[in-house]
Amino acid sequence: MKSALRFHALLLVVCAALAACGGGGGDSSSTTSTPSTPSSSGTSSSGSTSATNTTQTTSVPQSTVANVQPIAVGVSPGNTRNMLTTSVTVCETGTSNCATIDDIQVDTGSNGLRILASALPANLSLPRLAAGGGVSAECAVFGSGYAWGSLRNADVRLAGQLAASIPIHVIADSALPAAPTDCANAGPALLTVASLHSNGILGVGLFPVDCGSGCSNAALPRWYYSCTTGGSCTATRQPIAQQVTNPVSSFALDNNGVVIDLPAVADDGALSVAGSLIFGIDTQANNTLSGSTVLKANAATGYVTTSTGGQTYALSYLDSGSNGLFFRSTQFPLCGFWFCPSTTQALSASITGADGVSSTVSFTVGNSSTLFASANNAFANLAGNASQGFGWGLPFFYGKRVYTAIAARNTSAGAGPYYAF
Repeated sequence: MKSALRFHALLLVVCAALAACGGGGGDSSSTTSTPSTPSSSGTSSSGSTSATNTTQTTSVPQSTVANVQPIAVGVSPGNTRNMLTTSVTVCETGTSNCATIDDIQVDTGSNGLRILASALPANLSLPRLAAGGGVSAECAVFGSGYAWGSLRNADVRLAGQLAASIPIHVIADSALPAAPTDCANAGPALLTVASLHSNGILGVGLFPVDCGSGCSNAALPRWYYSCTTGGSCTATRQPIAQQVTNPVSSFALDNNGVVIDLPAVADDGALSVAGSLIFGIDTQANNTLSGSTVLKANAATGYVTTSTGGQTYALSYLDSGSNGLFFRSTQFPLCGFWFCPSTTQALSASITGADGVSSTVSFTVGNSSTLFASANNAFANLAGNASQGFGWGLPFFYGKRVYTAIAARNTSAGAGPYYAF
């Protein structure tokens, strides 16, 4: 059994095992923070890893299914800056009764689809999952609070892809009892658009499900529960097949990872940015690795290592759901917990994978007060202080094609989990 590691900082989850880092942010000058999510156990990082990959292997199933999902940064609910969003279509399983939900945050730091109950139309009947004589529920713990809701089965449609009959997390399901004490003690309730700052989170991270064997082998606190109608909720084991599922892992094809492709952003930011979430790695002409640097993530936790400014951050991750770069540093003055140097500072860092392959990257840190005072919503140099770890949030993704490979799924660089850019 893999242990479930959770590290929490004020308004920022330092992601253990690729914790979700989307949603739950504050106002325009606050960070987004998301539920922590341990990896599936039994995943494997077997297969060769090279710093560059230009040859596609025939062992990767090929696809001609439409695989490009539009994504954008603009004005989001709550005016949270650097919020990468998309629209997700949810259907009653096996039917054409569907609803398309806008303002869903795209998060490579978590696994699974989470949607506010208030965003789902009344005529969309999604069956709840049974658990221990009751219904199944989950507590998703965020750096700034918790999201409590039921598990339901749904078909999830993205671009031309279908994830058929997968468990999703419906936040603030009114049919559930109140959140159990251990969940509610995790912080403020994030059960509305006003508190979550989105209609939900699309977790397309490194693992197929959000917990794995840790939750299937033991009843872990602040994870899965069995709830009786109008009664109480008790922590319970959750079979892997009934855990909140990364939709990409359930596609028939293009199911081994994702590519986020966003344009570069100037130092003073951009009003809005449009890009693509591309499904699959090496499965079509638009998602080949094409010489990208491949950094294997720890197969149990999803971490890589970052070294910069004379410090090494072993708990390091690439996360489109965090709206800034987050790391502990005394180099820059702080405005709240955001860095605000008088002029934009240019830095470099080395990101090292679990197999020792490294890549040197350049990044900048801007004055957060100046950035937030502008009308712009997309910033490539927004950074803040963290208690531990190094979170390469959305600013890292601008001007790059960033690959997130799912654990145990094959690519020309071997099996995930890995990042590439």
